[in-house]
Amino acid sequence: MTDPTARPENEIAPEADPATLQPAQESAPAPELVPAEQVTAALEAAADFKDKLLRALAEMENLRRRTEREVVDARLYGITGFARDVLAVSDNMHRALGSISPELKLSADASVKALIEGVALTDRELLKVLERHGVKKFSPLGEKFDPNLHQAMYEVDDGSAAPGCVAQVIQGGYVIGERMLRPALVVVAKAPSKSANSSPSANDNPEPSESD
Repeated sequence: MTDPTARPENEIAPEADPATLQPAQESAPAPELVPAEQVTAALEAAADFKDKLLRALAEMENLRRRTEREVVDARLYGITGFARDVLAVSDNMHRALGSISPELKLSADASVKALIEGVALTDRELLKVLERHGVKKFSPLGEKFDPNLHQAMYEVDDGSAAPGCVAQVIQGGYVIGERMLRPALVVVAKAPSKSANSSPSANDNPEPSESD
């Protein structure tokens, strides 16, 4: 006998419901809340890191500017010592030219005149070379005496210059860039002194009148 509950061989069994085959998934737990103290600490740490970053950037910018300034100063003022030595050579040529009187220049023969002109040309060319490298000469004749730029040798009574002004330049001064390389040697005009033996006026010491 056949089992009445048995399925025929050609009959397809119904598909099982996945919900009945798989166990039910557990629901995800709710996220834990971060304490307020941790949030505050994190914000403070972020602000501290930002402050350190800004300080580091500012220091780098200052370093860059300082380095650029030092490079410019080294390029401009690096020849200070050499320029002072060259000025000594220029001074010697000035003294040599100044020792030749105009009469001697006129009466000298062609070879001596050529030598004098060569020395003068060399001196002018030397000043041009120095000027190309930032070294400039100044002559403060007639200017007000400035102890930062001038070195006073002595004072004279000179009516052609105002008191306290430069009446004569003994040796020109030089600057390199914005710095003093060598002050000018000058003679300063002083105020005319009042005569101590000035005669008193008649009104100062009136003569006593004779009594009748």
